[in-house]
Amino acid sequence: MQVLIVSQYFWPETFRITEVARALYDEGCNISVLTGQPNYPDGTIYHDYSACSIVSQCYHGIGIYRVPLIPRGKGGGFSLIANYVSFIVTASIFGPWLFRKKNFDVIFVFAPSPILQAIPAMVLAKLKNARLVTWIQDLWPESLSATGFVKSNILLALVSQVVRWIYRHNDLLLVQSEAFLAPVRQMAGKTPVTFHPNPGDLEYLDSPSNDCSKISFGQNFNVVFTGNLGKAQALETIIEAATLLKEEQQISFVLVGSGSRSEWLSQMVVKRSLNNVRLPGRFPLSDMPFIMEQASVLLVSLNRSPIMSLTIPSKIQAYLAAGKPIIASLDGEGARVVQLAGAGLTCPAENAKSLAEAVKKLRAMSVEQREQMGKNGRKYYLENFEPKMLAKKLLRIFADIWQKKS
Repeated sequence: MQVLIVSQYFWPETFRITEVARALYDEGCNISVLTGQPNYPDGTIYHDYSACSIVSQCYHGIGIYRVPLIPRGKGGGFSLIANYVSFIVTASIFGPWLFRKKNFDVIFVFAPSPILQAIPAMVLAKLKNARLVTWIQDLWPESLSATGFVKSNILLALVSQVVRWIYRHNDLLLVQSEAFLAPVRQMAGKTPVTFHPNPGDLEYLDSPSNDCSKISFGQNFNVVFTGNLGKAQALETIIEAATLLKEEQQISFVLVGSGSRSEWLSQMVVKRSLNNVRLPGRFPLSDMPFIMEQASVLLVSLNRSPIMSLTIPSKIQAYLAAGKPIIASLDGEGARVVQLAGAGLTCPAENAKSLAEAVKKLRAMSVEQREQMGKNGRKYYLENFEPKMLAKKLLRIFADIWQKKS
């Protein structure tokens, strides 16, 4: 099957769509990717890339076609809008030219915010007579309101109409959380909507690196957070919990990653003299196995809001695969998955006291109890989020939608 993936984000940026593309390729699918110049999360174009270039690459047998875009900068409103709009425009203009000699059966949109990146896919689907499938990772306009990015009710209503239009020009909509089904169906009209979860990582969590010389967190009880350090991750709650546990000398919070709030975190660590918080920065994916191996517990957190409670953060799958106990400082679907798996403890979003108590409770458990939580999580991951299994399911979905339109 000939599949074009349209995603503003792709390798070497660390988004789950890269693992999905590789798993589809391994299952015999011919994969091409239309994407932008990598600049997430720091907002600057990666070394060896150029914001204004059109380039093609090959990655594990996958053809990657990159169009120009304006980098997101430090995450300010104007910079983000320019970043999003530039990809939509350049992908819509250059995409048809780049693929002028190619035919596709399915065009597959990986759609974290903004959903507007489905627009160039709609153009290409029309030109190629291909089936259009969008995998919704965020709810719009709800996420715009929840993050405070858009406050105008008039503008939110306008965005809602655009989202309806996009949804209704798809052949199929996939959602990453079962809690997304009802709100998406309400806007999708006659377009079918199906649950398809984000998979875990394809391979690197199965083979931890032996080179630990540059990554050592010591022998403390390490509460490790990995990923984007942004506005949605309730970092204030983590800082407050660390403050409450400041006198617990054997407990350390290790926040691995970078993002729009990295500088703020550094300032808070200094301001509050938090010797129990470490900010080692961002590491390549190849280092993540050993980073997680050093964790006593893995931490995931989100802000408190109705939209966030419907979301399953993709790091939950990675945490489950790592076989370590988890603390889920969030509400709704993400917490439900951790509870169903028996993989750790949950506490309400934005509740620093509950988070601190969960850390102390896990530390007080026996090693055997924590190991059992990790084993439970790993088992749940293999049964529900294993990449090859989900890739086969996705290919069946593509085949079904193709046959229904033929």
